[in-house]
Amino acid sequence: MWEFKRLEEQKIQGTKMGIFSKTKSEKLPKTRTKLTKKALVEASERYKVGKKIEDANQASIDKDTGERKQSAYSDASTLVNTARPVDQTDMLHSLGYKNDSAESLPDRSRVRFILPEEERLDPRLVAAHERMLAKLSPDLWAYITTFLDAGDAANLAISSKNLLRLVGSEPWRNLNNLENVDQKIDFLLQFDHKLPNHLFCFQCAQYHHRLQPGMERLKINHVANPLFVCPNVHNSVLPRTRLVHGRTLPYAFVQLALRGKSHGSTHGIDVDSLSRRWNCKDSDWTHRTRYHIHQGHLLMRCVSQVISAPGLTPTAERMLLYSREEFEPYFSVCAHWRDGVLTETCKCALSHIPRPKESITSQIGQGKGPTALSWSAARKPNYLSGGCDECRPMRRCPECPTEYQIETKMVEDKDRSFKHALVVTRWSDLGDGSSPYRSAEWASCNGKAEFDSYNATGRRAISGVFESAVNNVTPGQRMLSLNPKRTKLGEAGNNWY
Repeated sequence: MWEFKRLEEQKIQGTKMGIFSKTKSEKLPKTRTKLTKKALVEASERYKVGKKIEDANQASIDKDTGERKQSAYSDASTLVNTARPVDQTDMLHSLGYKNDSAESLPDRSRVRFILPEEERLDPRLVAAHERMLAKLSPDLWAYITTFLDAGDAANLAISSKNLLRLVGSEPWRNLNNLENVDQKIDFLLQFDHKLPNHLFCFQCAQYHHRLQPGMERLKINHVANPLFVCPNVHNSVLPRTRLVHGRTLPYAFVQLALRGKSHGSTHGIDVDSLSRRWNCKDSDWTHRTRYHIHQGHLLMRCVSQVISAPGLTPTAERMLLYSREEFEPYFSVCAHWRDGVLTETCKCALSHIPRPKESITSQIGQGKGPTALSWSAARKPNYLSGGCDECRPMRRCPECPTEYQIETKMVEDKDRSFKHALVVTRWSDLGDGSSPYRSAEWASCNGKAEFDSYNATGRRAISGVFESAVNNVTPGQRMLSLNPKRTKLGEAGNNWY
């Protein structure tokens, strides 16, 4: 009955609209019919024009390769109001590689069609699992947590409200024990991306509020530069690494640079803000540092140079290379510099600085008669210093991810004259910022952990990765070991001095 009434109403409505009308009087006005014919004519014209463009496009595409035919006289894209032919090859390349990305098309398709985790969870299935977990008694859950360490038990308790009610807060209290400090750090670091205004302190094993979010700047050692208020600042030493004489890099800046790269500018700082250039206040050395993030690791390059005179005595070499406060080099070194041939290589490079040729006047004044050789030497002096097979190659520390390059160059002095300078460049991998104690790269550069740089670094050098990303070039020297004999004498050895 209701279906019959619905059909009658539809028929009446259709009669009003002229759909079911059969007589002339019930048809639509002629003016509306003329508009419809005009629209059909316009649509027909557009179809013809589109067909011509499509035929032109098909004619400009090679049937064998699918690529557009390149011709200066028959390119359809040069016509006015004509669409450019579609090149299937360009289209596939743009899909596979876009914005200088190395991701392939299958990788992008997998990422594109994976739904977020909150959309893939079925609420009914989650409720069924919650009911199943609630059937177990709290005593049974307490027995289950005895087979887990403190970190896993805390993660189990924070998984859901029901598990927190069943497991309790006892696993969180266990994290405060001294023997569970490492597990507490791992547990808290997983919330790093949710706390942009806080920075994790490894001395306190807790988060501190940042004093100047986004405005942190690296300064010299004797300048007070707190990033957060730490209660243990007076009874502990915050983790840091030595850059050069009088300069260190606190681990907090490594965290900020990596957080800014992975989580955004609100979580940290730009890595380029760490770069500096300065003159040493206690010597004639000049230093410049630059940083780069590669695959989640912070890479550092420190270039130090000093103008040197030729023919230095051993005492003058020591005065040029070492500081008189701690007897450490003015330039940037790792913790294993005493065990290798680093300082010997520097002294060898200094010995290759050529002496200036004596002029004819000075030779006559010394009672020496000018010869043909002295005449040619005075006219064509040789100021190039190429080094030898000992000091020319680059050196890699076998115990930490650090590489060195030692060379002599002609630089311009303050008096606008060109002089020879010793240039020492260091590249280091400072780790992924996870922890100053368990990050193998950071701890090994400070001499706190064992590290095999040849197996960990691989065939591609740290210097090559850094220079190819920053300058689009790679060092051309071969790589040798900094400690070929693997001797570990430290202060007991005297070759470094």
